[in-house]
Amino acid sequence: VHRVPLKRMKSLRQRLQEQGLLETYLEQHPYNLAAKYFPGIAVEPLENYMDDEYFGTISIGTPPQEFTVVFDTGSSNLWVPSVFCSSPACRNHNRFNPAESATFLSTNDTLFIAYGTGSMTGVLGYDTINVAGINVRNQIFGLAETEPGDFFYYTPFDGILGLAFPSIASSGATPVFDNMMMENLVDRHLFSVYLSRDSQGGSFVLFGAIDPYYTTRGISWIPLSAETYWQITMESVTVNGAPVACSSGCQAILDTGTTLLAVPIRAFRTLLRRLGASSSGEISCEAASNLPDLIFHIHGTEFPLPPRAYVLRSNGYCTLGLQGMDAPTEEGELWILGDVFIREYYVIFDRANNEVGLSRLP
Repeated sequence: VHRVPLKRMKSLRQRLQEQGLLETYLEQHPYNLAAKYFPGIAVEPLENYMDDEYFGTISIGTPPQEFTVVFDTGSSNLWVPSVFCSSPACRNHNRFNPAESATFLSTNDTLFIAYGTGSMTGVLGYDTINVAGINVRNQIFGLAETEPGDFFYYTPFDGILGLAFPSIASSGATPVFDNMMMENLVDRHLFSVYLSRDSQGGSFVLFGAIDPYYTTRGISWIPLSAETYWQITMESVTVNGAPVACSSGCQAILDTGTTLLAVPIRAFRTLLRRLGASSSGEISCEAASNLPDLIFHIHGTEFPLPPRAYVLRSNGYCTLGLQGMDAPTEEGELWILGDVFIREYYVIFDRANNEVGLSRLP
């Protein structure tokens, strides 16, 4: 079974908050959440920004060099820091050294990925990547030569492994999972994700299989509306039976690389009002325990999100796990269903049928 265990760690937001540095950091690093989905030049896979939480380990090269990566369904490139990188963010992370790998093949092709906080640049190379015991030979990946600002300096992960579609890969690089399918390294052309609700272990990405332990409540299959991100159509979002957002339908992306629930600005303000939170999303922990479920209506089925999922508790404070985002699309407004949503469901990302499966967790 090709299962990558994911570790859940303190987010950058929590670490900065504990050191009293959060407000200053946010002032110095304004962030455009929509940059990931409407890139000027290339896909931006680090949209999770401050709340990065779930990471797994892969290795690259012969003999293997280990890296901690975010398994990101909202981007398509694999990249890690390299020994050619002199940015402060590279110096305190694992760096790939091609000279120490017998299977590395270099190219003259460059990689540029724009972020909300700057950009990373690098070169592309080929090598053997080991993910959950699967050896993917001649996998193209980025060797970072520069990394933006000090954001990466603080992150506990080294790089990104993108699990979205080839159509949004920077520099036309073939994604890791596409190579797994082409080389018949997985039994089924799908992967599935379980994110635990607590800080204990148990989270995983499972390649080529569905774990029946997590689907005892049945699976609801939803067709994709685009083969770029894992994008679907939602009919509406309701609270206590009344529509509060997306009332004429909207688009949503299931994104493991985003921690929060990213909501169009107008809907965000409506929800804050409706749930009794401040403009920054803060709410008294006492009031939080009496909040209603948010109900997502998708493909004729109701998917509830209880307050335990969308209220974040940290150091005695409660905030809503929602974030405003201004990102209109041709098909209407766009929502990002990040980890706040995914923690409530076992999610199956099915490339064979271009659909996602959701199974409610107990």
